[in-house]
Amino acid sequence: MHIPDGFIDIPTSTAFAAVAAVGVAASLKGAARSLDEKTAPLAGLTATFIFAVQMLNFPVAAGTSGHLLGGALAAILVGPYVATLSLTVVLLLQALLFADGGLTALGLSVFNMSLLGVWAGYGAFLLARKVLPKNKVSITAGAFFAGLVSVPVAALGFVLQYAIGANATFSLTTVFTAMFGTHVLIGIGEGIITGLSVSAVMASRPDLVFGYRGTKKNLEIREVQK
Repeated sequence: MHIPDGFIDIPTSTAFAAVAAVGVAASLKGAARSLDEKTAPLAGLTATFIFAVQMLNFPVAAGTSGHLLGGALAAILVGPYVATLSLTVVLLLQALLFADGGLTALGLSVFNMSLLGVWAGYGAFLLARKVLPKNKVSITAGAFFAGLVSVPVAALGFVLQYAIGANATFSLTTVFTAMFGTHVLIGIGEGIITGLSVSAVMASRPDLVFGYRGTKKNLEIREVQK
């Protein structure tokens, strides 16, 4: 998912970098409203956790491997605005320190993972939370669904970029089949890790989980009505 330099042409990379910059700037404003003294440390811990686990790969199929993207996890724990900023910082550090993704392609990666991955994952979580019963178990189930959805959606972002400005000669059908099929499998692993991680935080400090706060208020209202 980390795109190397030269894989996508400069005009396409520049255009997506501009879109990514607008998204990150909007997230800065949104994060200023959602962060407080209680949630700020969790945001830092979430970014650190994602940075670490993105270095760990797990086998998928046919010799391929995947790793946690973390967009859905971060969005559920600290909110989508802060998650976008956290993922962007992680991607920047990885590109600078480990050459994991090219610097000229950073905007492409930020668009795919920090924007598409985060917001598609959080949208999937909200949908699951709306459909499922309003309880803690549903938060875990919604987290799994969010992680599952976020990865192939981010992969589709790369397919779009490839279709617009690829420097490689592989057919678009081949790229789509390889990227989407593989990342659906990776998404299953992402969903499991996301669900388990959210469940662990919910077990000890549910008040810190951004995605649970609305549900908690609904539960309290129901109890009062009874």
